[in-house]
Amino acid sequence: MARKKDADRSVREKPAYQPGAEAEGPTRAVVIVPVLTRQPRGDEDTNRPRLTRSAEARHDEAVGLAQAINLDPIHTAVVTVNDPRPATLLGSGKVAEFAEIVKEGRAELVIVDHPLTPVQQRNLEKELNAKVLDRTGLILEIFGERARTKEGTLQVDLAHLNYQKGRLVRSWTHLERQRGGAGFLGETQIESDRRVLQDKINKLKHELETVRRTRDLHRAKRKKVPFPVVAIVGYTNAGKSTLFNRLTGAGVLAEDMLFATLDPTLRRVRLPHGTPAILSDTVGFISDLPTHLIAAFRATLEEVVEADLVIHLRDISDPDTAAQAEDVERILADLGVDAGDGRRVIEVWNKIDRLDEGNRERLLADGIDGSKAPPIAISAATGEGIDVLKSIIETRVSGELETLTVTLKPDQLGFVDWLYRNGDVVSRTDNEDGGITVSLKATRSAHEEIETRLHRKNNG
Repeated sequence: MARKKDADRSVREKPAYQPGAEAEGPTRAVVIVPVLTRQPRGDEDTNRPRLTRSAEARHDEAVGLAQAINLDPIHTAVVTVNDPRPATLLGSGKVAEFAEIVKEGRAELVIVDHPLTPVQQRNLEKELNAKVLDRTGLILEIFGERARTKEGTLQVDLAHLNYQKGRLVRSWTHLERQRGGAGFLGETQIESDRRVLQDKINKLKHELETVRRTRDLHRAKRKKVPFPVVAIVGYTNAGKSTLFNRLTGAGVLAEDMLFATLDPTLRRVRLPHGTPAILSDTVGFISDLPTHLIAAFRATLEEVVEADLVIHLRDISDPDTAAQAEDVERILADLGVDAGDGRRVIEVWNKIDRLDEGNRERLLADGIDGSKAPPIAISAATGEGIDVLKSIIETRVSGELETLTVTLKPDQLGFVDWLYRNGDVVSRTDNEDGGITVSLKATRSAHEEIETRLHRKNNG
């Protein structure tokens, strides 16, 4: 038992990199963005050509990711890699160059915006004499810092342990020591620690399954009160939380940074003609999102899968907006959601206020596709286009407006205020008996509610 406790302690005592742990204030970091010239240009699943992300956009995103966890990028560089080295990814000359930059700048951390094998990460740390994080590790650190709920923490911990499992040999020097005595005979320390990690992973999966069942129960309760669910998805920093706050009046954190929010938030909202709906703000997507992260966040992303309507929000002011949209659509497809289904998915172009009039008109004209509904241009920050978006959401979840005429008796006049709040009143006529006749436009659900209330009143 003592040996198992020692192994368990070794897992706990060797945590992943913690920004700011070495010294007060921002951690000095070097950010390297490798651009591989021989990368596949097609999607492995669909064989469709993939949009090429510009080196500048990748650089800016990598710096943004670093700053999202309070790192201070003292040096950033885009490096063209013609021949990826199995040992270090980068060529020996570049490795030596960055080693000197790290030494002169007293950097504690090097970010490599590309997946690294455990061997590459270990060798780079040795050559650069600094801690090295690849893109996956950096995203995991951000997620770990942003998680607030129990579910979010469990999901991040699970993804982190899966990431660590293949990198134990990189992290700890004692791992090749042979174990003897009690326990598993002939088991090396690395095998023992991997077993301990697997036990932790299994425990986390069990806890997450409990959370998923609880979420399913909450979802089942919502279905008993049939409010439509509208989920907002999009690339990170597209403005999802700002739009969520604009539509609901909630106070969700909305900052100009990558992954400002992580845990899903649900709020009830009333649409222009009184239709109630549940609005869901989800974690932002990003290119090359690690598959085990998607798997870990499956319970959260089920809110998107189960939604009646999905708003795909795009930052139309970003030069890489098309590539970002492709990344989001790919993840939606993995979740079983067809981004091209115009009945279920609305494409919304945010930050339209950042464009001049000429670019705005050109983009809107280019966005018209006869095979699907045109995108909706908005600014979540200024409120431009929000009323149009609300109306379209209501039409999608409740159907087109219907014109109807309602006659109320004198003892039913208390119902007038509800009609004004839940429909567009076209005309109102006062009747001789003290009642009124109202002509209005309302959704199908409001029409049914009117009939139910009047029937109840007449039979009460």
